[in-house]
Amino acid sequence: MSEKQKLYNIALWLAIITIAYNILEGLASIYYGISDDALSLLGFGVDSFVEVISGAGILHLVIRLRKTGDESRGVFEKRALIITGTAFMLLTAGLLIGSVLNVTQGSAPTTTTPGVIISILSILSMYFLMKYKLSIGRKLKSDAIIADAYCTRTCFYLSIILLLSSVLYEFFKISYIDVAGSLGIAYFAFKEGLESFQKAKGKKACSCGDTCHN
Repeated sequence: MSEKQKLYNIALWLAIITIAYNILEGLASIYYGISDDALSLLGFGVDSFVEVISGAGILHLVIRLRKTGDESRGVFEKRALIITGTAFMLLTAGLLIGSVLNVTQGSAPTTTTPGVIISILSILSMYFLMKYKLSIGRKLKSDAIIADAYCTRTCFYLSIILLLSSVLYEFFKISYIDVAGSLGIAYFAFKEGLESFQKAKGKKACSCGDTCHN
């Protein structure tokens, strides 16, 4: 097996790990987000499942890269991007509506401890995945894999937002803190949604990081 094929195999496993982790993270976040009335954690969990759709497109792309080396997006990846973009926009709308309702109704989480734990695990996992994807992408000179690494960095930032809002709420018990965390997640979801639509149209998109790709 050539060195290049070994690198593609690593990229493949990184894509699989990303999908598997996001599924587990999404299930835990949505469960505790609903049970504890934590809107930011619920939004984070939904975001994780949207990332699974995006990850499926990346996985398909890496599989094709192993065979052909062609980085142009196929029909499957473009459809995955359109679905991803739509889901991110729906998530943004849902978080905005939820934030307004929480403020007007005076709703507040019973606890954000699960958010603290989940966000710390996510920060560690996303940092690991981001660094390895970036390293593999640079060795393969693959704009697609490098761009995916920068998108993973966006997930890393989302985890930091969740951690900050969860920790601050546990200390001060101010409901607006959870709402602020939700709006932060909504902001990144909106940006990711726009980027997904741009990529589906074959346009360069840099919102996930410093590298553009078609």
